Amino acid sequence: MVQPWPGIRRGDKAHPVPTLQYLLREQGRVVLVDGEFGPRTDAAVRAVQHERHLVEDGMVGPVTWRALIATRRRGDRGEAVRAVQEEFQFRNLSGDPARAPRVDGVFGPITDGAVRSFQHALHADDPAVTVDGVVDHRVWQALLGGTLVF
Repeated sequence: MVQPWPGIRRGDKAHPVPTLQYLLREQGRVVLVDGEFGPRTDAAVRAVQHERHLVEDGMVGPVTWRALIATRRRGDRGEAVRAVQEEFQFRNLSGDPARAPRVDGVFGPITDGAVRSFQHALHADDPAVTVDGVVDHRVWQALLGGTLVF
């Protein structure tokens, strides 16, 4: 079952803050990906909220997440792809970073394979999930909500 979007705010550390920071960078915001929701991350969140006519509270919940995510697929490059890869590294419990896609911003065959495996596992619980390698709204929510580990 897909979990709800996580809620995060200033002062939070670790997952999913790095993913948020990559998504903010994809939006052109200058933030360091350090896993700490500090003043710069807060300002970047508020700027996106302002631009999208959302409540400017600096809190990242379902509405702000939806404003930040972007559909990604094989062949894409950039910070949003790094965010996808970051999520797979977070779920990698093997202790070997090589067992998950490298956070390099390139949606190549390894990232595609990880996404398809994740979708296959999601499909077992929700037949509406298509195993196509596309990171859409539903896949983002499952990744950010902490569904499934590898």
